[in-house]
Amino acid sequence: MIPLLPHNTRHHVVFRRRREGKTNYRKRRGMILASKPRFVVRASLKHVIVQIINAEPEGDKTLASAHSSQLREFGWKTTYGNTPAAYLTGFLAGLKALSKGVKEAILDVGLHKPSAGSKIFAALKGATDAGLKIPHDENILPENSRIIGEHITSHAKMLFKDNSELYKMRFSQYLKKKTSPEKLPDQFLEVKGKIAAALKRGKLHD
Repeated sequence: MIPLLPHNTRHHVVFRRRREGKTNYRKRRGMILASKPRFVVRASLKHVIVQIINAEPEGDKTLASAHSSQLREFGWKTTYGNTPAAYLTGFLAGLKALSKGVKEAILDVGLHKPSAGSKIFAALKGATDAGLKIPHDENILPENSRIIGEHITSHAKMLFKDNSELYKMRFSQYLKKKTSPEKLPDQFLEVKGKIAAALKRGKLHD
């Protein structure tokens, strides 16, 4: 038999999303009071999702969003979870937001504080380069060489020279799509240009 708690016992039930490690309600309240949309980035090993969200009385409303898999439409032939893909996803989301009249937002990194130069900040850099105003410290952004994928290219060249079998295994997704990791910076610039051109033609959509 479960003993009953005394009537004067104070027991605070933690909200479900806080128990599950999904929402910091104190931080969320501060963002809502700022009266600006939230720039939300969620990154995994395989994908990056960027959303610009506005808090409304009936619940959150997504104003604009981009998923790294959408980069395929612009000719992206490599993986969707690396730093260049994160930047391009942020760039795409930023342009979508601007096309819908959203000009500024505040960064929402969730419960876990990411390290400087992470994919979350690569997406942030992409959005701000698109023209979306998001307050941030420049020191947290990845170096431009990482954003365009030069670190991946350098690693690929080294492996190709020193260990061709490991090269084939590590870059199998690139090779499967008949693209070269050594040419990633060129592909990055080409895809970025196509995304910007799509905005001018009015063909950006969620």
